[in-house]
Amino acid sequence: MNPETLRILDAIARDRNIDRDLLIQDLEQAMISAARKHFNSLDTEAFGCHIDRTSGEITIWRNLDDDSREVIELETLGRIPAQTAKQVMIQKFREDERQSLLEEFSKRQGEIVTGIAHRYEGGALVVQIDRAEGFMPRSEQIPGEQFHPGDRVRCLILDVRDVGNQVKIVLSRGHPDFIRRLFEAEVPEVAEHVIEIKGMAREAGFRTKIAVSSVDSRVDAVGACVGVRGSRIRNIVDELGGEKIDIVRFNESSQVLIGNALKPAEVEEVSLCFELGRATIIVREDQLSLAIGRRGQNVRLAARLTGWDIDILTPAEFAKSLETLEQTVRPIEGVNEQMLDRMGALGMISVFDIEEVGPAVLEEELEMPAEVAQTVVETCAAQAKIVAEQQQKEKEEAAKRKAEEEATATTLLGTGDAVAGSDLAADARAEVAAASILGQSPHPPIVETQPEDSDSTETGEAAATEAPSTAQESGETAPNEEPATPEASSDEPVQSTEPAPQVAPLPSDEAASAQPAGGTGD
Repeated sequence: MNPETLRILDAIARDRNIDRDLLIQDLEQAMISAARKHFNSLDTEAFGCHIDRTSGEITIWRNLDDDSREVIELETLGRIPAQTAKQVMIQKFREDERQSLLEEFSKRQGEIVTGIAHRYEGGALVVQIDRAEGFMPRSEQIPGEQFHPGDRVRCLILDVRDVGNQVKIVLSRGHPDFIRRLFEAEVPEVAEHVIEIKGMAREAGFRTKIAVSSVDSRVDAVGACVGVRGSRIRNIVDELGGEKIDIVRFNESSQVLIGNALKPAEVEEVSLCFELGRATIIVREDQLSLAIGRRGQNVRLAARLTGWDIDILTPAEFAKSLETLEQTVRPIEGVNEQMLDRMGALGMISVFDIEEVGPAVLEEELEMPAEVAQTVVETCAAQAKIVAEQQQKEKEEAAKRKAEEEATATTLLGTGDAVAGSDLAADARAEVAAASILGQSPHPPIVETQPEDSDSTETGEAAATEAPSTAQESGETAPNEEPATPEASSDEPVQSTEPAPQVAPLPSDEAASAQPAGGTGD
């Protein structure tokens, strides 16, 4: 082997990030395989090879029984051993490259990289990243987002897997950590850990809620993330294709945090039940839809961000629930006013809550006797069934009323269309009847006239156009006009540049029917 081969090995080592000595060792193993093939030997210890790291000289030998070595000349090896050496060398190089890729991208797991979109395979996007190919499953893509071949794709290295003889690099744009890395790239305070991201909840492509806090009292966490006139947050939103991002100020108090997480809705009161892990939120009627969000998105993300199950009620619903609980529990012997107050303070605001917590909690938290606690739970469970049935009935009635209203609206719209259609049909029949009386087509052509008197009205112009036809129907000729020639058609309009002539009087039985609707030209 000459120095040119060493330079080729050096180039392969640089391009594929493989150790040069490892490549030389692979080449030595390939030469040993070629020698074994040449001598049809299965003994792995019978042959040896050494490649000089400086000059590139190759030495192959065979171990004899007397512990001596027999040097084998490369020229003695034939074509088949050379082909064997080539296959072994390619296989070893590929294994080294796979191992190199696995080590390199395992260290980069969780980082944001930029690649080039290649193609879609079964819904997964294949992206070229440096010298490797990564794939982005459909579940890790942003819904509705499409890339074309050659587009630049910014994504997160989510996972690196060693699968058989290849390395699979899993990419993501829908994972919450992708937004976390974008904030670290756009907001220096986040990268320097001056601002901490305490929690995050995301529905990729729609909305994200992120809770932040600052370890430095002089730094406003929310303002730093938003940037001057929203410059920082705008870059992140543009990268995500318009996905909405709510930045929430973190607070150690769960009540304050839940109120912040439900922004932009205004929360009136927050009641926490630690035994059930449930938070009951009271909002005004006009804030109810805003707190719930489109298809429940706002409250769902707030629940995931805070770790609490969230129920949203209006003041009227909250008062009704408390009233039902009080009416159910108060008649029970052994229950006093102090116990009722403690129930409300612990977030137990309905008969359903008492049924769920069980008697053990009532005994421990309210210091209620065991018999009384059991009675309270049984009574609330019975009342809960009644309330559930009433709620289901009200829900069915509301759905029925809504269906009736929709049916009524559809009927009214259909009746209006039918009335309009009948009016149009009546107008059309009246027009045809009038045209048949006058001997004209339903839509006669309009002929413009140029009367000498500029003060003529539109009524006079219409009479001047209709008069000749009327005279022809009655068999008379208007004064100062020539009789119609046989070739002239009675259906064609007659043009006249003279002033409108007087119409000859008709017989009394035809005068009423032949009188034009527009009047005379006088």
